[in-house]
Amino acid sequence: MATATAGVYMFGIVPADVDLDPEARGIGDDPAPVQLVRHGDIAAMVSEINVDRPLGRPQDLLAHERLLDATVAEVPVLPIRFGAILTGTDAVVDELLAPNHDELLAALRDLDGKAQYVVKSRYVEAAVLGEILAEQPEAGRLREAIRGTSPDATRAERVRLGELITRGIEAKREADIRKLVAVCEPFSDAMDVREPAHELDAANVAVLAETAREKEFVRALDDLAEEWDGRVTIRLLGPLAPYDFVTDLRPEA
Repeated sequence: MATATAGVYMFGIVPADVDLDPEARGIGDDPAPVQLVRHGDIAAMVSEINVDRPLGRPQDLLAHERLLDATVAEVPVLPIRFGAILTGTDAVVDELLAPNHDELLAALRDLDGKAQYVVKSRYVEAAVLGEILAEQPEAGRLREAIRGTSPDATRAERVRLGELITRGIEAKREADIRKLVAVCEPFSDAMDVREPAHELDAANVAVLAETAREKEFVRALDDLAEEWDGRVTIRLLGPLAPYDFVTDLRPEA
């Protein structure tokens, strides 16, 4: 018996009355066109894919996100987790769209005119270390004590200094998260404060906001960036699909 090699790769859910860019393509080395599978008032963005090929390369994830992020600039979209594949368009309807139609439609209506923005901020290492050394006399003394010495001879002092610096950054991070959240709050329908991915990460926040207020939001962040100039760098990503604010979509088993 022959083994099926074709499947349907799923990107996200959109309103049924949208029109896709005819140039939109899926993922893979020779990506197929993206098409809509409609059911009622909702539709799934899908493309054919060869299920024999490995899935999960960085370029596949980038293609997945590019399509969703381009879509959210035009219409509301519910992103489906990267890597979701069904056997065909009938399965998309039977296992995803039909069983969840009303819930998905309500979610799309709630997201109309909104997108995700991510504010990434990172400490300038020299600046934040200078603050900690100035604020904590013990840290300053330890810094001087180990200057010009071998790591083996001052191992205990170096460990203690590292602990003080880590605690100092954590305390500053807590305060700076509160500051950034307060700046984002007037523009936010929802927020997700992310855990630091790097020891010098300051306040990294995902914000669900109205795209019509993007310019106001950017101005508020520019004011904060000016206040934090030389101490913290700020980068704004978006508009993005609302990855942090949509329940994980999975077809019914």
